[in-house]
Amino acid sequence: MSRRVLIALAAVVIVAIVGWQLAIRAFVAAPDELDLSLSKKSATGLYSVSLTPEQAPSREGALQSFILTVKMADGTPVDVLRIAVGGGMPRHGHGLPVEPRVGAALGNGKYRIEGVKFSMAGWWQLKFTIDAPPGRDDVEFNIVL
Repeated sequence: MSRRVLIALAAVVIVAIVGWQLAIRAFVAAPDELDLSLSKKSATGLYSVSLTPEQAPSREGALQSFILTVKMADGTPVDVLRIAVGGGMPRHGHGLPVEPRVGAALGNGKYRIEGVKFSMAGWWQLKFTIDAPPGRDDVEFNIVL
């Protein structure tokens, strides 16, 4: 093979590798403007909700638990009837690898969410639907590992 052909072949390989790395970053990376706050209002503003990992920082591969705190706008704790838990990786188009559940009501508007697992590094969402006497509302939290 001539030297020109080898140089051209090397250039094609380099462009392919750089392109692959950029594609992977775009596929896995979180958007720059992503809201990473772990305390926020629910979708319609009915509740003030916070999410706290029991062991920080959150990590990939291990089952972990979070504390979800649900209060009214004035700070009054909410006795929730039901919390549905979901989520996944928005850029990958798949859900969580396991089904988290509400493990215990801890009082004062606090609920332990057990069995959360992030199977890989990247941008994850945890989504909650809260059913309580004041009404039903949703909230979602972004987590980047």
